[in-house]
Amino acid sequence: MAADQRLICLAAALTDGGPGVRFTVCTNGVDEPAFAVRFQGRVAAYFNRCAHVPIELDWQPNEFFDDSGLYLICATHGALYSPQDGRCLGGRCNGRGLTPLPVEERDGAIYFTPNEQIP
Repeated sequence: MAADQRLICLAAALTDGGPGVRFTVCTNGVDEPAFAVRFQGRVAAYFNRCAHVPIELDWQPNEFFDDSGLYLICATHGALYSPQDGRCLGGRCNGRGLTPLPVEERDGAIYFTPNEQIP
């Protein structure tokens, strides 16, 4: 494992359309909230802020999906996002999506893998 990779959680902690796992990412010296979820077998991670107003999405701790388990939803404004790529699907996000974060699943764990865009 590269020195800059960081363990987020064990892979088993994320189930399809189920609760996510929160973590933080330090950008420009500031810890920013982020989360990881699993959808259709794939893990995705995003900064935990709505594209409409920079407020955290989860309606309860680690609950990012709507009732159907098909969409990420902003608990405050109801904006809907694709769990696959973070794009805006409707509501007040007005076409602006979530900011994705690089993650990798291997050896039974999920890792945050910083790159040039996300140090």
